Amino acid sequence: MSTTQQSQHLSKQERLEQYLREQLEDGELYFKSKFIAEDVGLSPKEIGALMVKLKDSATDMNIEKWSYTSATTWRVTQS
Repeated sequence: MSTTQQSQHLSKQERLEQYLREQLEDGELYFKSKFIAEDVGLSPKEIGALMVKLKDSATDMNIEKWSYTSATTWRVTQS
């Protein structure tokens, strides 16, 4: 099964978690939802709502709202 086919079978939250874990392989991650929306296949609004949920449920990542300048910037690090 190709990566695209696999990601279509994942829930929205699972797709976002998978994307974040892949990006964290390079260290900490700073991003605005609107800049990763296409990569994840979600709207910026969906990403923002899911980030709030992930902040409480993801045990292997530290997620925090880092700043707000025209949109929320998220900071994600490994636990």
